[in-house]
Amino acid sequence: MGYIYIFGTVFFTVYGQIILKWQISKYGGLPPELWDKVLFVLRLLLDPLILSGFLSAFVASLFWMAAMTKFDISYAYPFMSLSFGLVFLLSIFLFHEPITAHKVIGLALIIAGILVTSQSA
Repeated sequence: MGYIYIFGTVFFTVYGQIILKWQISKYGGLPPELWDKVLFVLRLLLDPLILSGFLSAFVASLFWMAAMTKFDISYAYPFMSLSFGLVFLLSIFLFHEPITAHKVIGLALIIAGILVTSQSA
């Protein structure tokens, strides 16, 4: 059951990141003037999907608290790195972000780190 808590944490973390990127990109860049920045942020905060991204971060933290009752943090936390890989893959397919050698190497190192740290002693 503990792994479901970790999966929930990763899932809701990734959802929040993807939904925020998707919705914020619809609003354009951050304006240069302070007052325009304030209005820009207020518009973002009124967007229901952006609010769902914030809610997903809260839900992810609830799953994380449950995971902490089942695992040592030194064991569970490396699994949070899976969110990097999932966001990377989704950003390619959803936002057509470029695949670079540096990103692929970095992702491979993250996966290797997860494999090494998840091994029982």
